[in-house]
Amino acid sequence: MLTLLIVVIVVALVFDFVNGFHDAANAIATVVSTGVLHVRTAVIVAGLFNFVGAMMGTAVAKTIANDFTTPGLVTLTVILSTLLGAVAWNLLTWWFGIPSSSSHALIGALCGAVVVRAGVGAFKWQALVHKVVVPLVISPLFGFVLAFVVMIGLLWALRRVRPAMVHKQSRRMQLVSACFMALSHGSNDAQKSMGIITLALSIYMAQGGGNLPSWILPSHPGGVPMWVVAACALAIGLGTMGGGKKIIHTMGSKIIRINPLQGFAAETSGAATILIASHMGIPLSTTHCINACIMGVGASKRVSAVRWGVAGNIVTAWVLTIPATALLAGMTQYIFDFFT
Repeated sequence: MLTLLIVVIVVALVFDFVNGFHDAANAIATVVSTGVLHVRTAVIVAGLFNFVGAMMGTAVAKTIANDFTTPGLVTLTVILSTLLGAVAWNLLTWWFGIPSSSSHALIGALCGAVVVRAGVGAFKWQALVHKVVVPLVISPLFGFVLAFVVMIGLLWALRRVRPAMVHKQSRRMQLVSACFMALSHGSNDAQKSMGIITLALSIYMAQGGGNLPSWILPSHPGGVPMWVVAACALAIGLGTMGGGKKIIHTMGSKIIRINPLQGFAAETSGAATILIASHMGIPLSTTHCINACIMGVGASKRVSAVRWGVAGNIVTAWVLTIPATALLAGMTQYIFDFFT
């Protein structure tokens, strides 16, 4: 059982790493596409701020660990199936350059694996609705409207400033907003892996696993050990430094062509939305947020500035993520159950 726990922790950190390079575009797509930073510099800066953001709290991790299932009802193979399903989906969408949600991939996979192993009643559907489905709808709308309003406000405030000066200053502003966005991304996305590792440790304890040093285990139900926080922060930071150029291209140029001022508005709005969600313990899709914010700044110019066909393909991926990962993880769990 200890060996399986170690395997689960390693795969969780792999998921966190994959999450980092899959979602690197969330923080840096706009700052790269506007030419403010070269992609290599941008991913290093984003990785560092991802690490710092991941160390800022554990509210989202506690949601993942406590709110979707009960440790006594599931096994470590459920967590392993969850992670394998989520990693497979992330790699598939990364390969095709589709900015899907790593958060929803993980939660959808957990849903599928839990149901196959322990039945429909073992998964807390109310939490899925309140913590995932409702934010799935509200957060992109909030980000879209906020980015639209921020962009309109900036255009009005700078209407008498020479365009060359606006361009020069907005490039500097975008450096700050990109760091802010990377910080918020780390504050939310890294905590999903923290939560899944904490859930695995709780399952190990609930099912009578062998004694482990006290610093390894949660100090109280749902508590996140400090080593888990540090390990996940490091994994997502390194993953972000690994890049994700295909998705950066999709988000930075295929949705709309943006300038530094628009990039600043989108990143600031997205970061604000994500940090609010992190504080409330909501495992938000950072991908959804920044995409919606990019669309919002584009719509502030004119509705036709947004390439809605590309946006529609992204939305389709959003809708498919939870059922697709639930199916992948459910099939994986069925295979585990068949051979054990």
